[in-house]
Amino acid sequence: MRNNLLTLFVVSLMAVPAAARNKPLKMSLAEYEDRVYAAWLGQIVGALAGFQFEGKVASSPLVWVDRLPGTYQTAQVDDDYYYELVALRGFEKYGINMTLDELGQQWKENSAGSYGSSAETRTQLAAGIPGSQAGHPRYNRFWWTIGPQFSSDTYGMLAPGNPNLAGELARKYGHINGYAEGTDGAVFVAGMVSLAFRESDPKNVVRQAARLIHPSSPYRQCLDLVISMAERGSSPEEIFRAVEDRWRFEYPRVNNAVPNGGLVAGSVWFGEGDYLKSVNLAYHAADFSDADCNAANVGAVVGAMKGVKALPAAMVERLHDRILGARMGRVTLTPPVDEKISDIAHRVVAVGGKLLAAHGAKVSDSEITVPYHAVVTPAAELFRLADLTRFWDKDWTLDRAGFLNNSNGTYLDGAVLVTFPRDEGRGALLRRRIKLGPNPALELEVAADADRAWRLDVFVNNTSLESRTIQGGTTMNELDWQKVRVDLAAYRDQQVDVRLYQRVGVPAKLPSNAHWRGIQIQ
Repeated sequence: MRNNLLTLFVVSLMAVPAAARNKPLKMSLAEYEDRVYAAWLGQIVGALAGFQFEGKVASSPLVWVDRLPGTYQTAQVDDDYYYELVALRGFEKYGINMTLDELGQQWKENSAGSYGSSAETRTQLAAGIPGSQAGHPRYNRFWWTIGPQFSSDTYGMLAPGNPNLAGELARKYGHINGYAEGTDGAVFVAGMVSLAFRESDPKNVVRQAARLIHPSSPYRQCLDLVISMAERGSSPEEIFRAVEDRWRFEYPRVNNAVPNGGLVAGSVWFGEGDYLKSVNLAYHAADFSDADCNAANVGAVVGAMKGVKALPAAMVERLHDRILGARMGRVTLTPPVDEKISDIAHRVVAVGGKLLAAHGAKVSDSEITVPYHAVVTPAAELFRLADLTRFWDKDWTLDRAGFLNNSNGTYLDGAVLVTFPRDEGRGALLRRRIKLGPNPALELEVAADADRAWRLDVFVNNTSLESRTIQGGTTMNELDWQKVRVDLAAYRDQQVDVRLYQRVGVPAKLPSNAHWRGIQIQ
C-alpha cells in the first residue's frame, strides 16, 4: 500500500508542469516590506510573551498565551533581535559584501554581546580577536549554543525565496558568535524564513530548510528525528519529548542550539501557519528550554509567510511600532536603541533588494522577481569537542568530554584545556600512543576549580602509575596549579599507550572541571 501511495504521489507530481512547481517568486515591494515588518513583529512579540517561560517550566498546554505580560508600551531591546539590527547597520555601512571582520567592528561599535556565545564574542573582540575568529571553538566556549540561531531571521528576510543565499549569509555571519551546530541553527532558521516567502505549507518549509544542513550534522539528525516522527503521525508532545530525551543529554545548557532547534521545527510544523498556535507550541514544548528565543524564530517564520494581517493585533499594538533600550543585561549599548520597527523593515528591504539583484533577481521600483532556487545541501561544518586538542596539543586525543553546562564543561582557555566528563562514570580521557626514549617521564600541570575536586589517574598500557585527588583552592578567580611528574623509566625505548583520566566522584567534594597545561613526555 505504501509503495502504491508513493507511486501515485510521484505520478501526480509529474502531472504538474515544471513551470508551475518551480515558478519564480514575484512580490510587490509593498508586500515584501509588509512581510518583513511582520517577521520582525512576529519575532519580537514571540520573545516578549515568552520571557516568562525562558529557562523555566514549560507553559501548560492548557494555558493559551494571547497577550503580552506586564505593562509593555514599546518593545524592550533584546538579544533576540538586537544582533540582527547590528548586522543591518553593518550592511548599510560596509555594503552587501561586508566581511565578518567588518561585522566584528560593528559589534564593537554597538557594544553587542550580552550573554552566552555573544558575550564570549564581545570579550574576544575586545582582546583583539577578529570577528572572523570570535565565534570559533578555539576562542568561544559556547560556539554550539543558540546565539547564531536567534540572530539569523533577518538573513532570511534579506533573501526571500532564495534559501541557499539565506543559508550562506547565516553561515558566514553566524560565525561571529558560533560555529558548527551553532551556525547550523542559523542556517535552518534563515532558510525557513526565506522559504516562508514562497511556500504556504509550514511542513514543506521545515522539510526544505532541513536540507540546507548536511545529514552528518547532529543538528540535521535532530531535525530528521522531528520530521520522521511527524510523518509517522506522532503528536507534538511525543516529538518534543523525544527531542529532549535524545539530544538534551548531549547539549545540556538551556540555550543549546540542537534540541531547541528541534523544538522550533516541531512548532512550525504543527502550527499550521497560525501565529498564536505556533508560538504557544514553542512555549509548552519543553521544560527549561530557551522558550523566548524559540518562539521568536517561530514567529518570524509565520510573519514572513502571512504578513502583518495574520498577527494578533492586540499584542502588536502594545509595541507602538518601537524598540527602546539603553542596556542589555550589564552591557550599555552604543548608541541606545530608539527605533521604529517599520523603519527597520524598510531598511531591510533596501539592503535585501541589493542582495537579490546581485544574485540574479529582478528588482524594480515597484516589485521583485526572484528565480526559483532548489535547495542545495552544502558541505558539512563539523566540530567535535575532541577537536580542541588540535589547538592545545595535537599529539593528544580527547575522548568522552562533555559540553559546557553552567560552570562545568569542556573548552579552551588560551593555552589551558578545560575538561569535564560527558559520562561521569567512565570519566574524560586524554590519551597518546608514543615511542619512548631512554629516560622517559610524563610532566604536566593540573588544577581544579575553587572548593571542588576531581581524580587524576595515569595509566601506561594497563598499569596504574599515578592516582591522586586534584583539589581546588579557595580563591574563585585564581587556580591552584599542581605539578605532576610520573617516571616512565620502566618503559624506556618501548611504544606505549599513555592514558590520563579525569573522574569526578570524589567523596564530599563537588565535581570540578579539570584544567590541563604544559603537558609533555620527555
